[in-house]
Amino acid sequence: MGGSMVVGTVRSGGDVLLRRSPAQVWFARRARLRLAVLGYHGISDPAVFAGQLDRLRRIARPVSLDEVEAALAERRPLPDRAVLLTFDDGERSILEHGLPLLRERGIPGVAYVVASAIDSRTPFWWHEADRLVAAGARVPGEPERSPSAWVAYLKTVPQERRLALLAALRDGHEPVAGAQLTGPELRLLESGGVRVENHSLTHPLLDRCDDVDVRHEVVDAHERLALLLGREPRSFAYPNGNWDVRAERLLAELGYRSAFLFDHRLGPRLPDHPLRISRLRVGSNTRPARFATILSGLHPAIHALRGGR
Repeated sequence: MGGSMVVGTVRSGGDVLLRRSPAQVWFARRARLRLAVLGYHGISDPAVFAGQLDRLRRIARPVSLDEVEAALAERRPLPDRAVLLTFDDGERSILEHGLPLLRERGIPGVAYVVASAIDSRTPFWWHEADRLVAAGARVPGEPERSPSAWVAYLKTVPQERRLALLAALRDGHEPVAGAQLTGPELRLLESGGVRVENHSLTHPLLDRCDDVDVRHEVVDAHERLALLLGREPRSFAYPNGNWDVRAERLLAELGYRSAFLFDHRLGPRLPDHPLRISRLRVGSNTRPARFATILSGLHPAIHALRGGR
């Protein structure tokens, strides 16, 4: 199937057609020798997520982060059809909905948590911005934007500007609050097979930060999580997937064994660089046809053809 035809199929919403296409067959065979790291956030649709897990048990080989890191350390490829499940931010739904479903099926996972949010009622800044704008918050001199457009814009500006705009959105509005995971709940996740690791202190865009802020975000989060977990974290997920060389150097100094991008790509069974491992973007509400094409690498290939990040 030609690239332009495949792109057109996706644009028209033809996930089922793609799943049945000759291209899907070829990509699925190729994917057998790749590492699929699935990058989730929260669990918004437990029923669909359960179906995804059941499919993975049938067609793939779920692996733990320990297995991935051992393969990296020993320089040996992972098994065929290896798949690792990761969850960014530390939303409560991972504990409430994700953990029981994973534990029932014996599938391990990794939760990358925003360290400053633990034991607090402070919302993630993108949720806060969304709710403030939806409630009518505006910033003098800034154009009108939808909640989602505001969040997207805030991801493009330098850290200092992002914090100033968030403060301006808060001005004159009721504080936004939201329940977060607690320290004991992190340990509950770990006891159930979901390892807890570092996703920075406050989830900035690291490549939009100055040197001092990058160190603060990586090192302070590392120290806080070490206290909460009773062990030092050794894996990192770059917030928003924004890789930063300064952060990578700090992770290497701290002895991190792995770090993950959010680039919507399949990687080799033995990742080329332990601190730049590719992940596939997927949601708990991703339907079976698209889930299949994501796992095979067909959807990521089309995404790249369309100029996706």
